[in-house]
Amino acid sequence: MAGPLKTSILGLSLLVFLTACSKEGPQAPLAPRVYVQQVSTRELAPPIQLSGDIQARVETQLSFRVGGKIIERKVDVGDHVQAHQVLARLDPKDLKIQVETAQAGVNAQQAQVVQTRAAFIRQQKLLPKGYTSQSEYDAANAAQLSAKSALAAAQAQLANAREQLSYADLEAEAPGVITARQAEVGQVVQATMPIYTLARDGARDAVFNVYESLFIEPPKDPTVQVTLLSNPAITVKGQIREITPTVSAQSGTLQIKVQLDALPKGMDLGSIVTVNLTPHPSPSIELPWSALTKDVSEPAVWITDAQNNVRLQRVKVGRYLTGSVIVSEGLKDGENVVVAGGQLLHPGMKVEVAPLPAQGTQL
Repeated sequence: MAGPLKTSILGLSLLVFLTACSKEGPQAPLAPRVYVQQVSTRELAPPIQLSGDIQARVETQLSFRVGGKIIERKVDVGDHVQAHQVLARLDPKDLKIQVETAQAGVNAQQAQVVQTRAAFIRQQKLLPKGYTSQSEYDAANAAQLSAKSALAAAQAQLANAREQLSYADLEAEAPGVITARQAEVGQVVQATMPIYTLARDGARDAVFNVYESLFIEPPKDPTVQVTLLSNPAITVKGQIREITPTVSAQSGTLQIKVQLDALPKGMDLGSIVTVNLTPHPSPSIELPWSALTKDVSEPAVWITDAQNNVRLQRVKVGRYLTGSVIVSEGLKDGENVVVAGGQLLHPGMKVEVAPLPAQGTQL
């Protein structure tokens, strides 16, 4: 009896346990814990650090005024040249032939002028004596005038041919530094094709590129301090003299030119420099990087309502900073934004809002 009784008791206990489990049913899933931050609009004007380089105020593209084959190149990139210094030469053979042809045309016209002049003088002597007619006199006069005009045209062609020959030498228009070379010896070039880029001596600018969204309006004070990137101890003050009115189609940036009166020692043409600019403050909201997600391809954030349900809200990011982003559009004061724990959220999900950790703690 002991054996069957023990078995019955064990089976009854198992039945009671299973019945109790079935009455509990499936447990509700736990709501994910998130950190939220109540946003508020502030006037923000975070400084902008730009990097650029030192450029000449005036840069000139030097090119031949006639086409031909380059037979000599006298300077290279980095060389300092003087005004009217010969930089390169073309093969002058064809140009010399044109000068010789024009000279021959002048000689022929000079002979024609002499001949028609003599014929006119004869007619001039014969007309008073009645040995020639007025029409023959007029024809001789017209012939000498035509010959003189043809001589003037031939002389102009000769002068033009000689000027074309002088263009076989490419000369510097002003003193400066060669910053680029676009052709080599043996290359056949067309007229106006750039051969050298000349940075003229004189005023220098620090040139920077900046995205339009970061620099919509110029600063109130145009005075800035330009710093040499390789040696921050070398600085120079400058004045913002130009901001391009249009955005570059290639880079999507504006160009800022800072006038430098004199370069300190160590800061030369082509040196990499930096500058800090403070734009006009604008109403913005600053959030940590962890708050940012995306809706399809647009930036977005998760927002909680009074019942702790979340929804996805698209925003416009005005600027990305180190560790935070500046939201310029899409949020209102007082809204609660999920700043941590939003990786697995979906619209309508209920969340558990946890208290924010102490300031300085990494989210």
